[in-house]
This record gives sequence, structure tokens and C-alpha cells, in this order.
Amino acid sequence: MATDIKAPSFPESVAEGTVATWHKKPGDSVSRDELIVEIETDKVVLEVVAPEDGTIEEISVEEGDTCQSEQVLGRLGAAGASSGDSKEKGEEKPAEKDNDKAEQSAGSSSASGKSHDVKAPSFPESVQEGTIGTWHKKPGEQVKRDEVLADIETDKVVLEVVAPADGSLKEIKAEEGDVIESEQLLAVFVEGEAGGAGSAASSSSDKSGGSDENDDGDEKVGDKILAPSARRLAAENDLDVSKLEGTGKGGRVLKEDVQKAIKSGSAAKSKPAASGGQSRASAPAASAPAEGDRPEKRVPMSRLRQTIAKRLVQAQQTAAMLTTYNEVDMTEVMSLRSQYKDAFLKAHDVKLGFMGFFVKAVTEALKRFPDVNASIDGTEIVYHGYQDIGVAVSTPRGLVVPVLRDTDSMKLADVEKGIGDFGKRGRDGKLGIEDMQGGTFTITNGGIFGSLMSTPILNPPQTAILGMHKIQERPMAVNGKVEIRPMMYLALSYDHRMIDGKDAVQFLVVVKELLEDPARFLLDV
Repeated sequence: MATDIKAPSFPESVAEGTVATWHKKPGDSVSRDELIVEIETDKVVLEVVAPEDGTIEEISVEEGDTCQSEQVLGRLGAAGASSGDSKEKGEEKPAEKDNDKAEQSAGSSSASGKSHDVKAPSFPESVQEGTIGTWHKKPGEQVKRDEVLADIETDKVVLEVVAPADGSLKEIKAEEGDVIESEQLLAVFVEGEAGGAGSAASSSSDKSGGSDENDDGDEKVGDKILAPSARRLAAENDLDVSKLEGTGKGGRVLKEDVQKAIKSGSAAKSKPAASGGQSRASAPAASAPAEGDRPEKRVPMSRLRQTIAKRLVQAQQTAAMLTTYNEVDMTEVMSLRSQYKDAFLKAHDVKLGFMGFFVKAVTEALKRFPDVNASIDGTEIVYHGYQDIGVAVSTPRGLVVPVLRDTDSMKLADVEKGIGDFGKRGRDGKLGIEDMQGGTFTITNGGIFGSLMSTPILNPPQTAILGMHKIQERPMAVNGKVEIRPMMYLALSYDHRMIDGKDAVQFLVVVKELLEDPARFLLDV
């Protein structure tokens, strides 16, 4: 019995989508939950997976066609149904074709031999191109289905390319550092055992005269095998390769391992001793800079860093940006946090931080000042009837701003869990584009790095951003007496085209008052 392949239910804000890529064609067998087709909307790319094991019988909506929510895209027949059809059409089974090729060529796979084009994922409209960051597998290396093959770095997120089945890479078409476009061919993948591809890699290595460098660029330095990106990064930072710890397969040193070593300083080179001879790998470090030398190095900006620079300059050039300041006494918040942090951790399995209080206080203030929660779209003002607050997160790649949705309906524990999750996924490079789209207001906390005062820059098209800073004990006049209080400076940058100075100042005063008496917004009074 045939089963309809339907588009998923679109969110209310999404009217329609476009069929971007069919990963299967009529006659192909699929397993349950295997990716069949991707649908691109104006916000996210949605994946449609097989509801059960079967065979693609029919495709109703072709690539590039527009589809509606829950529209039928094709039909899925019973498993194995395509074999008869293929014979009727005079088509040869893919396995038979590949087996014939395997008998004719020693470079083909020894198992099913079915080839797949490994393509870059469909980039959202806001992402034009990407860069191959790291190939985690090399030709001939056996991999499992859904295992990560490569990372693609865009100006917003790092996208992962996974194996379509059990098998191995036959050929890599786009090397690390290459600029690629949406759905560009990256490699050829072969199902089954990696005999042929491995043999090809071995013969290629033999032809090269036993070089330490593999087909995919891996190089053996001493007893360490370095990925190309790791090798470049280690050379740029003049690291001792022998001190690097590899977490890749077989102890392979990855780019992430080098970044970790740079941060910890564990692979710094010791002062070179006088020596008559040196290996080719250690030659670059032979001559230490003489005293008085002024060394320089040039490193290309990452795509994320380029985008950050572009957006910050754009914000300053297009908005009438102004900043107002105030200070808040954190005594009550710190007292509440100190009193309940253990019980909060036990009840919600998350630590009680300061950011949760700020998010809830800002949410309440935004409800009172809708202009601060609005955005500018050309010559129109968009008033948002909800509060989606972006929280600036520092990652190894740069600053990103994931968004907490509907913070008015979130509890304090939900906010803290959301922020903690953003931080972890940001450090691991797992934040998706959908995590960072939208947002009606942004909070940034320079205080965690020790900043006492700063002027935050707007995050367009939003019209305001709140800057938090370091909590500093200062003498304050309280009821005619001088007392030492934990104080924090707050900075609200806003677009004067949209927000008047009076509203900006009053908004910041409300945030200050709520934080100095947190029971008010926690009790909704």
C-alpha cells in the first residue's frame, strides 16, 4: 500500500515553501527516517524523511516548485517494489551496474558499489556561499551512515555534511579552504566496504614515492598525523606539533585540537637548542626572531568575522544611534540568588545566574514600551506583539546572537536553561541559522569579561540593545548614609529615528527598578 510523502506543517509565519532538493528519485529504496527531500522557506530549511521503509514510486512536486503546508509531494510504495518496475523499463539494477564496473575496474567498491554525490546543503537565502572548513574523512576511510564527513563554515553557522550511507569517500572535489555554493558537489561517496577506494589511495601514495602527505592533504609530522587546516593553524601559531593531542580517528590532529592547544598554551615551543641538523618538519622553527625584529603575520578573516564587521558598520551608518546610561543596585538580586541557588539547582538542574533576571526584567519593560520592542523595515515600523530576546554569546568563531522566543511565557528556569544551551552549542559550533533569526531586542553582557562601561552597537533591524557590565562595589548614599553596594552600569543604545529620548530613559529606569526589587516582576505586580 502506497503512503503519501507530505510537506511538514509550516509555522504560522511561513505561508509557503520551495522544494529545494530531492535526495531520492523514483525507484530508489529508502529506510524509515531517511532524508528524502528538503523544503526551503523564507526562514529555515525543512527536512522531509521517509515515514517507513519503502521505495519511491512517484514525485508530484519537482525541485524549484512551490508547495503548501502538508501538501503531498510524492508517493512511497512497499519495500522492494521497484525491482519489477526497473526490469519492465529495461533498466539495470544499480547494484548490478556497479558490480559489473567492479569487475572491470580495481578502483571500484567491493560491496554494493552504489555511488552518491556528496553535496553541500541548501543554504538559506541570507547565506550566499560557504568555505570548506575541515574534511573529517579521507578517501578510502570507512564511515557509517550519518557520520560527519566535512564542516562548511558560513558567515553565520558551521554546517555539517554527513555520510548518506555506510561506505567510503571515493574522491574529494572541493578541498579545505575552497569557497563553495549551495548544493555544490563536494565529493563522490561509494557504499559498501572501502576496498577499492582504499586501494586507489594506497596506489596514489605509492606513486608519490612514499610521501608523508596523503591524498586529502593529511601530513605525518613525527608520530602525529595532522589535518591540513590543523597543520596551517599550527604553523601560523608556531606550535610544537609533538605536544598536540589528536582527538580524530587514529589520533589524527584536527583544527579543534590546535585551537584548544593555542588557548591552553600546552603546545608552545620551548627555546630551540643549538643543533647541527633538523628535519623538514621542524625547519620553519630553526631561526628564532632576532632581538629587535618586528614579526608580522597575515590571517584571512573568517566569514563570521567579516559578517560581524559588515553589520556593525552598517548599524552605525544607517541608524541614528544614541546611548543612555544608568546604574542598578544589585543587592536584592544577589541576595535572592545567594539564598535560593542551591534549591534552584536541585529543582531545575540548572544554575541560577544573573542573565535570567535581566531577561525577565527587560521582557516586562518591553511590554510597557512597545516602541523599544519595534523594528524598522524600510519606511515602515513593525510593532511586535511578542518578546523575542537575543542574547549575545561569545564563541571561538566570534560573537553570535541566538534568540530566546516568547520570553514572556518563559519561567526563570527556562531562560537559564536556554542560555546555557546556547552557550554550549555555540562553543561546539552547533548553533543553527534558525536559532539566530528574528529577535525583537538584544542583551549583551560585557561584564563577564570585566567591562565596567561600554556603548553597545545596535543589532539591525532592532531598534535597541541593552549592555550589562561588571558588578563593582562602590560607596553609595543610602538614606543619608554612605554604604558599600554592588553596583552595575547599564547602557541602552537605541535608534533615535524610532525611539524618543524620553521613552529610552524611562525604559531603562523601569529595568533598573525591576532589578532593584525583583519580587515585582517575579510576582507580576
